[in-house]
Amino acid sequence: MGKPTGFMEFKREKTKEQPPLERISNWNEYAARLSDESLQTQGARCMDCGTPFCHMGIEIRGAAAGCPIQNVIPEWNDLVYKGQWKEALDRLHMTNNFPEFTGRVCPAPCESSCTLAITDPAVAIKSIERSIIDKGFENNWIVPRIPQNRTGKKIAVVGSGPAGLAAADQLNQLGHSVTVYERADRPGGLLMYGIPNMKLEKDVIERRVNLLRQEGVDFVLNTEIGKDITADDLKAQFDAVILCIGAQKQRVLHLEGSESKGVHLAMDYLTGVTQSLLDSNFKDGKAIDVKGKDVIVIGGGDTGADCVATAIRQNCRSVYQFGKHPQAEKTRTEDTPWPQEPNLYKLDYAYEEVAAVKGRDPREYCIQTKKIVSDENGNVKELHTIQMEKILGDDGFHYFKELPGTEKVWPAQYVFVAIGFEGVEKPLPEQFGVNLVSNRIQASIKDYETNVPGVFAAGDARRGQSLVVWAIKEGRAVAASVHEYLTTTVNA
Repeated sequence: MGKPTGFMEFKREKTKEQPPLERISNWNEYAARLSDESLQTQGARCMDCGTPFCHMGIEIRGAAAGCPIQNVIPEWNDLVYKGQWKEALDRLHMTNNFPEFTGRVCPAPCESSCTLAITDPAVAIKSIERSIIDKGFENNWIVPRIPQNRTGKKIAVVGSGPAGLAAADQLNQLGHSVTVYERADRPGGLLMYGIPNMKLEKDVIERRVNLLRQEGVDFVLNTEIGKDITADDLKAQFDAVILCIGAQKQRVLHLEGSESKGVHLAMDYLTGVTQSLLDSNFKDGKAIDVKGKDVIVIGGGDTGADCVATAIRQNCRSVYQFGKHPQAEKTRTEDTPWPQEPNLYKLDYAYEEVAAVKGRDPREYCIQTKKIVSDENGNVKELHTIQMEKILGDDGFHYFKELPGTEKVWPAQYVFVAIGFEGVEKPLPEQFGVNLVSNRIQASIKDYETNVPGVFAAGDARRGQSLVVWAIKEGRAVAASVHEYLTTTVNA
């Protein structure tokens, strides 16, 4: 695929980005496309590697290896190299309902599994993917696909994140009537309110949702199942129900002082900021504003990084992100061999921005918060921490050992907790009577049906917190199972 000798002739070119000191003054997407000519050159780097691991889509020890939705990456790389953009778009849409989302926010496990990545920088798959879909919209190649025939079957999809949207899209194209229920005021789930605007501008989501509406998908917003509509009513009105409610129960701190004013869950902070931005460009004053304040983010993952990027845009006085693990290595280690996605140290967008403003990376490693201290009015004023050492025990497991003498006090007026998610919020699954296992809805990956006939589950609600691309895969898969259910069981 591509030019046979392209991988030897051309170097990987990084996506264009607005400089950190410029982009922190706005809430726009910081990444931009390369030129068509540059992208054709990047497509030329795709090797005729025989067995393209980039689209195998499996998990190795819990980490993605290759594209979970099996995008036929070498084929559209080759088409881009040849300048056949519309054909590349058709090939991309064969496997991916929403390349404009994955092309922006996916961590690209496909690139980690690229054969070229064994010895050289991987093919710029993510950049090419985003450019294909953006070019498709710009050239009006993407138009409503309105089904010509309707089956008369009705499906309710609860949740409008990537899994719910993918399921709705697939089933609508099969001729079924789909209604998507969303408790928020805008569709998109975590795409809308969980991912900041600078990574995914919300008109990108609205553009796709409007297209789905034109194609026949109904959206019912500001509606919470179990409160505004009962589960029994939903099951009575529809032939099948798909629960794509995400795994949005956030982990909380069980720590002295964690109830202090100024301690917030990360998603509450991010959601409030995005909603205020969209509603009024912050004129409503409803967002948490950390201007001039000292901010601590507890949790070393991507959600924490998004809190860091948000805080620096609000002109905080200082910001640090605490993580319990050591700093990652800069190259692959033996415990993450190719084609597995490695855990590598990188200066992500948020850290690059803080480094540009404050002259340092905001991350602190192997650190544990011991307590949060508040002032006489109950407002958080400082965090007490200690450094840790990660050691390998005789039983083969890793443990963390506190290091005496490394205690430290950090000033803070705001603390954002980003230590992950426990699973689904239980009231809705309980109302449907579906079984839960490890705080996830129990549904077989074979057919995605729960213990309640006609009720299915997919996405993070079924598999636990994961990537957008895995959610799209599950949405497509549950749609296939529901279609089979509707055309066999329901008609029997």
